[in-house]
Amino acid sequence: MNSPEQPLPTFDEVLLCTPQTSAEQVGLFLRRCLIPCQGGNKIYTMLYADELSYDVSKRAEELFQHLQCYNSSYRLIILCNCEGENSYLPSAFSHYKVHMIPQRSRAEIQQYLQHHFRAPQPSDSAAAVFKEHMCVGIVSSKRAGMGK
Repeated sequence: MNSPEQPLPTFDEVLLCTPQTSAEQVGLFLRRCLIPCQGGNKIYTMLYADELSYDVSKRAEELFQHLQCYNSSYRLIILCNCEGENSYLPSAFSHYKVHMIPQRSRAEIQQYLQHHFRAPQPSDSAAAVFKEHMCVGIVSSKRAGMGK
C-alpha cells in the first residue's frame, strides 16, 4: 500500500480459513509460500487461522516446520481473531507474534481500495448501482432477513 499502483493480493496469496478448510488446502498454501519459485516477492496471508480445526492446525504446523528450511526469506502473515488467539495455530506461532498498529489512516486505506475496486467507465456492469462505480459493495440492514 506504499503506492496506489501496488496491486491487491492475488488469489494464490490469501487463504481464508473456515472450520471446513482442509489440511490439503492449507498444505498447498504453505507450499506456495515456503518453496522458492519465480514469483518471490509475494506476501502470503492466512485469514482467520484460529478457525481451523485442531487436526488441520497440527498438520499445518508440522508442514511449516518441515518446509521452512527450504526458504529463509518467506513472507507469511497469519491473522486471527483476538478471541481465538488461544486456539492451536495462533498458540503454536505465538513466539512470532507482532502486535500491529496500522501505519495508514482509515481514509488512506479507503482511498487505496477505491482505486483498485472502481469499475472502468463507461461500463454496463452491476457496479453502476454502487457509489462511484465500485465493483465491490456491502449491503446491510438493521433488520434481519429483509432480502438483502
